[in-house]
Amino acid sequence: MIVFAIATVSSRKVLRAVMYLLFVLIGISGIYFLIDYSFLGAIQIVVYGGGVVVLFIFSVLLIHHVELELEVTPLKKKISAGILSAVGLGITLWAILTYPFKTANSYQSIEVEEIGRKLLSYEDGGYILPFEVISILLLAVMIGAIVIAKGKKLGLKEGEIENRE
Repeated sequence: MIVFAIATVSSRKVLRAVMYLLFVLIGISGIYFLIDYSFLGAIQIVVYGGGVVVLFIFSVLLIHHVELELEVTPLKKKISAGILSAVGLGITLWAILTYPFKTANSYQSIEVEEIGRKLLSYEDGGYILPFEVISILLLAVMIGAIVIAKGKKLGLKEGEIENRE
């Protein structure tokens, strides 16, 4: 996963970077399966591996050329990004190591059916409203992607745009 994560951010080919990202996300779901969080592992594959990466691939194929190469990042930007990443990692590790985590005395297993009931409940503590808001947001994103992909075909012709400006 680390190798594919590094390949994701260092690849100059957009489509290859998206495919490397897919491998990273599948690896994360594998970790969830290994620690027996099968619901999160399945969600990771379906939502991120299936949905987000496919959306990235379609946007790359519709808007850009498949073999589009990204510009080479200057060394100054690479160094500043590395320093900021190291600082962020240090702060995160410090917060994890200094936080007094409380250990639970008993292990309570949660079934997928219980998670589904909680997600689709409209009573107190239910998540149906955010679930529906996110679906509307995803619909708006898909409509926006279609509008961007169509480009000038939906609007005025090129000559008419230049005349109006």
